[in-house]
Amino acid sequence: MALEQLREIGATPATLLLEPSGRNTAPALTLAALAASADGDDPVLAVSPADQSIGDEAAFGAALRTAIEAADAGALVTLGIVPDRPETGYGYIRAGGTGAARRVEAFVEKPDLATAERYLADGGYAWNSGLFVLRASVWLSALERFRPDILAATRAAWDGRQTDAGFVRPDRGAFAAIPSESIDYAVMEKAPGAGLRVEMVALDAGWSDLGAWDAVWQVRERDADGNCTHGDAMIENSRNTLVHATSRLVGAVGLDNVIVVETPDAVLVADRSRSQEVKQIVAALQRAGRSEATLHRRVHRPWGWYDSVDAGARFQVKRIMVKPGASLSLQMHHHRAEHWVVVKGTAEVTCGERKLLVTENQSTYIPLGEKHRLANPGAIPLEIIEVQSGSYLGEDDIVRFEDTYGRAGP
Repeated sequence: MALEQLREIGATPATLLLEPSGRNTAPALTLAALAASADGDDPVLAVSPADQSIGDEAAFGAALRTAIEAADAGALVTLGIVPDRPETGYGYIRAGGTGAARRVEAFVEKPDLATAERYLADGGYAWNSGLFVLRASVWLSALERFRPDILAATRAAWDGRQTDAGFVRPDRGAFAAIPSESIDYAVMEKAPGAGLRVEMVALDAGWSDLGAWDAVWQVRERDADGNCTHGDAMIENSRNTLVHATSRLVGAVGLDNVIVVETPDAVLVADRSRSQEVKQIVAALQRAGRSEATLHRRVHRPWGWYDSVDAGARFQVKRIMVKPGASLSLQMHHHRAEHWVVVKGTAEVTCGERKLLVTENQSTYIPLGEKHRLANPGAIPLEIIEVQSGSYLGEDDIVRFEDTYGRAGP
């Protein structure tokens, strides 16, 4: 998805480092620092979470330039959000001194409400945004001082990397052995008391971390009753409510302080003040072994996406999109056969020893156990309808023989 977004804004070629598993933010930043300095360079890195919103881009740019200047001079820099309410969902930064870049005295854990109110009244505290600006060498040096085990393990994973189709893949086994730790716990919280130069640049740019649906409600434009909608939604006699509709009409009547999120595969209804607790639903899905915990109905892949339209005891129907010039792996299935109907574009189909072009309104059949591949040789997205039939239709019934994206194997 990230690669496709980069293509859409004309920012390719780009380097995407793919974590084989989640090991928190400190190993992720270490990978980025090792990649950025691999050719002998020592650039300043801007480190940003993905789930955030910036309302004032000019103010954000100005703060970032100030942070870059401080990082260029050797400081570990964090952007602290100017608080506008006593928020208990964020960690805080206590900063001293004056000027555009202020000395960080301490990083503070998420407070209770009374403490958050005191921080707001004090004026010397900012929310910890998770935005950092620092030189690659400064980060690596600080990590070696505080957590040499993380640095050594990440370096081993980096040294065993493979590169394919625009992706850099660290060694899977070595990466799994890296201790899981955040940037804050590994380095930032230790640095102020250890004599390292840590500075904070205040950011007042309409920032939100969008970490929960309540945060989405906060940044959306709302009507006179505090309601906001996305998609095909209608709200009547309700207050302070968010309705996010993705695939169908959603109607809401008589709600107060409620979140409603509709997607093709699930619906969430929650008290807005408790939207963080959606993680409890996720945990319950995982305990039950349900696929919704890890997969949406539409699943994105490096070559495009597939959407599971319908399924029964021995069949499954998918809508598949393949990007121009992309191809799926050369593969086979032990337990299912497939029918492909092209509904948009032109497909290049490999089936056993045959290779054929299939255009709109044409179809082809892939027998069970046959090696096959789907590719898009055209300049527009290819879309097909795939009908699978067989005794087992799971995504793990794939044996890959060749793959552009380094996924050969079961």
